[in-house]
Amino acid sequence: MDKSVEDYGPPVDILDVEAVNRKDKRSFFKKREPIYPKRVNGTFRRIKWIVMAITLGIYYILPWVRWDRGEGAPNQAVLVDFANSRFYFFFIELWPQEVYYITGLLILAAIGLFLVTALAGRVWCGYTCPQTVWTDLFVWVERAIEGNRNERIRLDKQPWSLSKASKKIFKHIIWLIIAIATGGAWIFYFADAPVLAQQLFNLEAPFTAYVFIGIFAFTTYSLGGLMREQVCIYMCPWPRIQSAMIDDESLAVTYRFDRGEPRAAHKKGASWDGRGDCIDCKQCVAACPMGIDIRDGLQLECIQCALCIDACDDVMAKVDRPLGLIGYDNDLAIQYRQEGKTMPFRPVRLRTVAYSIILAVVGSIMLYGLITRPLVGLNVLKDRNPTYVALSDGGVRNGYEVKILNKLREEKRYFISIAGLPGATLSAVSLPISGQGEVMVNVPGDDLRAIKVFVTLPAEHRPSGQTPIVFKVSDIKGEITATKESVFSGGRQ
Repeated sequence: MDKSVEDYGPPVDILDVEAVNRKDKRSFFKKREPIYPKRVNGTFRRIKWIVMAITLGIYYILPWVRWDRGEGAPNQAVLVDFANSRFYFFFIELWPQEVYYITGLLILAAIGLFLVTALAGRVWCGYTCPQTVWTDLFVWVERAIEGNRNERIRLDKQPWSLSKASKKIFKHIIWLIIAIATGGAWIFYFADAPVLAQQLFNLEAPFTAYVFIGIFAFTTYSLGGLMREQVCIYMCPWPRIQSAMIDDESLAVTYRFDRGEPRAAHKKGASWDGRGDCIDCKQCVAACPMGIDIRDGLQLECIQCALCIDACDDVMAKVDRPLGLIGYDNDLAIQYRQEGKTMPFRPVRLRTVAYSIILAVVGSIMLYGLITRPLVGLNVLKDRNPTYVALSDGGVRNGYEVKILNKLREEKRYFISIAGLPGATLSAVSLPISGQGEVMVNVPGDDLRAIKVFVTLPAEHRPSGQTPIVFKVSDIKGEITATKESVFSGGRQ
């Protein structure tokens, strides 16, 4: 029977929510329940330790790796040099106008993440996400200082004492040291690491360096130490996006309910007939850093860290049952088994093929662009005021600012010429002209030079309106060239 509106009580004024809370002594939001993940041992825990060591090693060590680029160039392998508008990555050097390569890398990373998710779920979240890696590190510190899961639970329930305070303070001090080291390592990517490290030690570094260390230290400490699983549940958008990336055949950490149900406690020597393998020990829940029960199915909170697999396998070994009650599987495969069928894992399917093709196309385009990118850049800006100058002999002259970018390390002489405008002559202030009417200019290595040039047309060739014109820059051998289109204003209508 349907309820009337009155059955739900009188309407509540939304502006008086605080008064309602005070009256009912309750909150509209559930208070966070601390999660104390249990330490487990097994294959996936070892994989996570290895991945943590590799990823943290790369992050902390990479700024100190050297790469010889020649005299006058920074020798840091990976460097974001804002002062000189450069990005260095080993043998690759990107200029500001080549930021599209960064866009390409982001696209590759996104499509790669889509592909991995379609194959094996949230592998990124469970193993390599910075939030997961640093949270794992902070939990390890917490476990080393405060003890195992039960000891940590008891410690938090105990009244404050000198012993409890010392453990808590020591833990947070170590967390802060890790957070400061994280922020310090990050800024080393934006300046020469050895030099900046010495400046930091001597308190001579730029003020902005200390500011950014503080910002990154605060975020690392807050996200990895204090907020933990809340970041994944409430702040990260990926759990909500992943549902569009997976299908019925994607692998995920799954409780094989076809084998585990019905669950019940088990005593040594008792029969397994008429029941499943799950003994309802809840060790999978105790091991979960998100505090969920994997037996409830695929959930938004699950980061697919697979620690529940190790916890369950340990229990299955003790009760002499086959391992793999929890494992990488999917509900469709379970349905097939219940029907007496076998469903092999198919990594090659429409979704994964599409992601692979996009990945290959974008990667090929970027690789081709890097291989064939010109060693000289050219930009031409036409004067807007005045757009043209009428000469006394009836001719007309236009002014342009030509910017030449020399991406080589040594100084080069370039020749500027024009095409598409018959009868035009080229000149520049304080620069020589070659026998073929080309402006000759020297550009220092790894530098940009802007020069003022003029294009003049005699009266008999003076066009009406605007006419296309092409500027060309080449070296003495004609091997390094660049072109740029512009317009010439004749002034006549």
